[in-house]
Order: sequence, then structure tokens, then C-alpha cells
Amino acid sequence: MARFYGTFFCILLLIVLARPWGTGQAAAPAKKNSAAAAKAKPDADKKDTSAPAAASANPPAPLTPEVSHRILTEIRSHYKVPAQMNLALSELKTGSIPGYDNVVVTLSGGAHPANLDFLISKDRKTLVHLETMDISQDLMSKIDVKGRPVKGNLDAKVVVVNYDDFQCPFCSRMHSTLFADVFKDYADRIRVVYKDYPLLEIHPWAMHAAIDGNCLGEQNSQAYWDFADYVHANQKVVSGKSRTEAFVNLDGAAKEQAQKHQLDQGKLQACVQKQDETAVRASIAEGDKIGVDSTPTLFINGEVFSGAMPEQELRAALNRALADTGQQAPASAKK
Repeated sequence: MARFYGTFFCILLLIVLARPWGTGQAAAPAKKNSAAAAKAKPDADKKDTSAPAAASANPPAPLTPEVSHRILTEIRSHYKVPAQMNLALSELKTGSIPGYDNVVVTLSGGAHPANLDFLISKDRKTLVHLETMDISQDLMSKIDVKGRPVKGNLDAKVVVVNYDDFQCPFCSRMHSTLFADVFKDYADRIRVVYKDYPLLEIHPWAMHAAIDGNCLGEQNSQAYWDFADYVHANQKVVSGKSRTEAFVNLDGAAKEQAQKHQLDQGKLQACVQKQDETAVRASIAEGDKIGVDSTPTLFINGEVFSGAMPEQELRAALNRALADTGQQAPASAKK
């Protein structure tokens, strides 16, 4: 399920806005950016890989109030920007692409403010969004998996990282798909790691569940996975009739796993009672930086998949990742 504002920004980044303004003119065809299919979230810390703007002795003339109004109105109308969100335009700068100037649209007033870079034609009739991507690093290298519970082959060349929310129904479906028949076939060829990404605005006990799971994982990796299996399969039971009841149910489930795996009960209870959100919030921030805005979001050797994947699609993605690393798909895998 998407973070409301994060999803809006993602949509805004993915679509090129190219529409002329003028009475009686037909809309010009949209110009698709080659990276438009990649799902990414605007991030102020993202490295700008665009070419530097060409120096110009004649800076572009400022936008007239009429054109500024058209730009802001078009963006609000086309993308259904919530009324509480504020839009503002920067001063124009000479663009690196002939025939266009640069303008920044700033969105504020929501959980995720952002600055979005646009190009506007010299004749002020066409607005285009140009997205840049930082490929200086492998995407998986930006994900910190140190200390996280691992399921599968610890030395596998194919790594599956899932940004998960214990209260998300789509995550429950993804968890079931991944760890049913699929994992049986691929267990010796893949390494699975879960990262926390609770949607705090809409899932009141997801943070508590993530912390309880991590308290178990600190002592025993399998205890974490058994807890994850239980919570994902029993979300309605865990929810109970109130958030307080859900907390009690979660702590009880964690205690049962501690008993099952003979963990240090005192250490577990101290961790559960403390409810330290630091690690979970760091995981959320990390997800934000690499474009996560919904759950589940899977990274399979750097390829990103948002939403609960059908089994056939998941198998195809795993087979492709195996082939890329010079490995064969398991003979038992369904095509």
C-alpha cells in the first residue's frame, strides 16, 4: 500500500508533461524519457548526474504571471495535487538542451516535500520533465543488510531484499508467494533479507511488530522468520479490536518464539518493552532514499518490483537474475 504523498511524487517523476498552451492548438505528443519506466522517488540528496548548464551571457527572461499560472494550474489539474500541497516556481536558468530553459517546481506542505526539475521551451508552450538517475553505484550496495536475518543460501549470488510491513495485506500475499513453493525450489540459489518499511500513517501496529521481530532476530534468525510467518498469516487475529490488543498479541507471539527457540527471555523482554524505533526508522529512511514508497517492494539483484508479485512473475525474475550470474534455474522450477 502506497505512502500517499510518496506515491504522488513517484507518479510526477515518471510522467513527462508535454502540452502546448494556446487557443486552438492540438496537444503535442508526449516525449517519453528513456528512464520513465523506472519507479523512483524524488530525493533532495540524490546526486544530480545531468550535464552542467551551458553558460549564457543572456539569462532567460522571467516567466510572465500568466505563464506561471498556466504551469501551476496544469500541474495541479493533471496530477490532482491535493489542496493542502503548495506549489512554487523557481527563477529560470539557461538549460543545457537547446531551445529550453530550466525551472524547478517545489512541492511543500506534505510529508515528503520535493524539488522537481522541469524544462520549459523558449516559446513557453511546452513543459517537460527530465529525470536523471545516479548509476555510479550498484543499487544493492546502497542497501544495508548487515545484521539482518537471512533465509536461504548465505553465499548466494542472487540476493532478494524485501521492504516489508507486517500489517500490510499485500505484504502478507507476497510473503506467502515467496516462501511457499517458490522458496522450496530456489532456497539453495538465493539469499532473502527483509528490511523494515512500516506504513506508519495507516498501519498502527506495524512499527511495534517490526521492533518485536528485530528483538527476536538479534538472538536467532529462524525465530525472526517464524515470527514473520505467523504475523503475516494471522494479521486479523493480531489486530484484535484495538491497537493495545494488537501490541499484547504481538508481544505474546514474540514470547512464544523465544520459548520455541530457547532464547534469553530476559533479554527479549527488555528489548520488547523498550520499543526502540531507531533501527526501524533508519530502514524507512534508507528505503526512501532508494525510491521505496510502497509495500511490498522487492529488489532482486538491483531490479525493483513494487507490489505483490504473481508467482510466475517472481519465478521469471529469479531465473533472469540467476542467468545474469551464470547460473541455471532449478530443474524443479515451474516455467
